[in-house]
Amino acid sequence: MSILVLKSGILSTFQDLGRNGFRRLGINPNGAMDRHAARLINILLGNAETEAVLEMHFPAPCFRFEEDALFALGGADFSARLNEREIENWRPILAAKTDVLSFSERKSGARIYLSVQGGLKTEKWLGSASVNLRAGIGRALQKGDRIFFNSKLKTQNSKFNYKISDSLIPRYSGFPTVRVTAGAEFDALTAFGAEEFLKNSFAVTINSDRMGFRLKGEPLHLLDDVRLVSSAVNFGTIQLLPDGQMIILMADHQTTGGYPRLAHVAAIDLPLVAQLNPNDKVYFKLISLPEAEDFILEREKDLNLLKTAIKLIN
Repeated sequence: MSILVLKSGILSTFQDLGRNGFRRLGINPNGAMDRHAARLINILLGNAETEAVLEMHFPAPCFRFEEDALFALGGADFSARLNEREIENWRPILAAKTDVLSFSERKSGARIYLSVQGGLKTEKWLGSASVNLRAGIGRALQKGDRIFFNSKLKTQNSKFNYKISDSLIPRYSGFPTVRVTAGAEFDALTAFGAEEFLKNSFAVTINSDRMGFRLKGEPLHLLDDVRLVSSAVNFGTIQLLPDGQMIILMADHQTTGGYPRLAHVAAIDLPLVAQLNPNDKVYFKLISLPEAEDFILEREKDLNLLKTAIKLIN
């Protein structure tokens, strides 16, 4: 019940939905950057949403299955192949013993996720399998590693002619318009700064990682020099740096910060940000907090319908 890593790829780590409940102690939440993709492929396989997945970047790893397994991919499109056969994201794929899974080309997105029916066997710390390399929690995959499964293949049915509906898959793009809600210091922007924030595009720089995406664009300015006591921040908080540029805090974000919080990415659009690569660009669209809540509630309803459908299929 394992997969052998034939090639390690670049920065492949186990992630789940995060190490929650410990921010008061200064412990980063971590977790998958694109949590929606991780949830979708786990639900698709009948797993608990909280099961760990493998988060991979391009160049991605190459694997050999050492047992029959049912797996799914989601997130970025890295031109996945099982042996020499092209396979799709967002659908269950049956792999036979000795089959080789590889990725030949990054077509879109930044991170692809792998889940296996029954879940991946991982070590946990504070209830989460999420790796945090900065904190020394876990490590990246290496050539020769074996990834073990929690259970054997549950079905021998070789026909899996269903996939996740397009309506549930985020509209990934290298130039998305991302919905945001106003942050505590948004009104501290000059009128010109607020206009520039909503009118201009901002590019993701190479100085970006799982902790935060640094943006480059027209510098923004505040009405006054705002001095803040370090305050709580979250995945998706957009902070204004002293040079007038912004940073979007990501999955490995710190628990507090002292820079002005201009806005927060609406949870519905966090997957769009998570799949950005350096030099991709983003626009921001301001929406109200009730609107942001309505969007995410609608998506949760759709996810519940998906769970019900998967139970009926299996």
